[in-house]
Amino acid sequence: MQTKLLLPRKFKNIGWIIVALTLPLGIWILWSGHEFDWLNIKWYNMFPSSFFKTNNETYYSNRNLTSTIVGVLFIIGSLMVGFSKEKIEDEYIASIRMNALVWAVFVNYSLLIVAFIFIYDLSFLNVMAYNMFTVLLLFIIRFHYLLFKK
Repeated sequence: MQTKLLLPRKFKNIGWIIVALTLPLGIWILWSGHEFDWLNIKWYNMFPSSFFKTNNETYYSNRNLTSTIVGVLFIIGSLMVGFSKEKIEDEYIASIRMNALVWAVFVNYSLLIVAFIFIYDLSFLNVMAYNMFTVLLLFIIRFHYLLFKK
């Protein structure tokens, strides 16, 4: 079976390197709140702080891009790991990949339903931020677990 939407196999190793660097760095940034000072720059805001722009409000503001860069790199690395071809890419691997993806989506949204019920205010915003990454993480873990089990 020829799957057209998968990346070439060589991207998997690059993705693992990116994930291995950004996952611990991202966790450290979340727990410590540390940001790299050299990433303070004036950055474009697509939406200013208020919906109706006032005269003194600008679309540019001073931002630290530490968490942005780490988050983007983690997503790119995770996509490379999760959606690169395996050494032997056949129908069985495709079914394992689909099974893992469906399982990850169900588990992720089950956790999100629990968060909707029990978590409120600013804490919920943190949960939503983490939720961006959990589908990919759950998928990668489940897919490689099923491959290992095979």
